[in-house]
Amino acid sequence: MTGLQLALLSGALLGGGVALVIWQLVPAQPDLIDTLDRLSPPARRRAGTPAVAAMPSNEERLGVWALKTLPRATWVRTPTRELAILRKSEAQFYGEKVLFAVAGLVIPPVLTGFFALLGLTFPAVVPAAATVAMATLLFFLPDYNARDDAKKARVEFSRALSAYIDLCALERNSGSGARQAMENAAAVGDSWVFRRIGEELARSRYGGHGPWDGLAGLGDELGLPELGDFADIMRIAGDEDSKVYKQLRARSASMRSAMLSAELTQANVVEERMYIPASFLGVVFLGLLIAPSILRLFSGAN
Repeated sequence: MTGLQLALLSGALLGGGVALVIWQLVPAQPDLIDTLDRLSPPARRRAGTPAVAAMPSNEERLGVWALKTLPRATWVRTPTRELAILRKSEAQFYGEKVLFAVAGLVIPPVLTGFFALLGLTFPAVVPAAATVAMATLLFFLPDYNARDDAKKARVEFSRALSAYIDLCALERNSGSGARQAMENAAAVGDSWVFRRIGEELARSRYGGHGPWDGLAGLGDELGLPELGDFADIMRIAGDEDSKVYKQLRARSASMRSAMLSAELTQANVVEERMYIPASFLGVVFLGLLIAPSILRLFSGAN
C-alpha cells in the first residue's frame, strides 16, 4: 500500500473511533411522563404504562448534543414555521444537519481513496476543497428539504381547509353554535389537517379561551393567513351571533379560486419548459439537413 492509502485508512479508523466515542457520550433523553409514572406510587400509575422509557431516535440525540455543544450562530437560521407544520423538532432537524455535514466530510476522502486505488491521484487542494464544499452543501440541504416539504404541506392544508370551511358553514346553517360547528366539522375528516385543527380546538376548550383565538395562533405559527381569516370570521359569529354562512362559503370559494390560479400558473410554467427540448430538437434536425450541403460546399472550395 502507498503512503496515501495508509493515511486515508488511518484517518478513516481515527474518525470512526472518535465518532463512536461521541456517540456513547451523548446523554440519553428519557420520556418525562414515563419516568414520573415509574417514580409514582403503584396506585397512581396509569394503566398500560410501559416498563421501559421511550427513547428518542439517534438523530434527535445527535441534535440535542449539537444544541448543547455548538453555538447558535452555527445554524444561521432555523425554519421555525416549516418545522412546526411538518411537526419536526429542532433537535431532529439539527441532528439531520449534522449527519448530512458528516456525510459531506466523509464522501470526498472515500472517493479520493477509491480513485487512488485506480491509479488516479489529485493534488491535496482538490480533495480538501471538495470536502469543504460538499460538507457545506449537505449541511444546508435539510433547510431546502424542510422548506420544500412545508410548501407542499401548506398547499395540502389549504385544500383541506377549504373543505373544512364549507363544513363549518353547513353546521352554522343548521343552527349549531360557533364552537360546536367548528368541532363537529373537525371531527368529520381523518386527515392530518383535520386532526391538527381538532387538537387546537380541544386545547382551546381546556384552556378556557375562544376556538378562533386558538386557530388564529395556529395560523400564525404555521404561516397560514387563510386560517387566520377563517378565525376572524368565526370570531365575529361568536361575538355577535351573526349568520356567517354566506361569508364562509365566499371565503371557501375564493380559496379554491386562488388555488386553481396557482395551479394554472404552475402548468403554464411547465408548458413553457417543454418548449426548450422541442426547440433544441428542431435545431438539431435543421443542422442535420444543412450539414451535407455545407460539407459539399467546403469540399468543392478546396
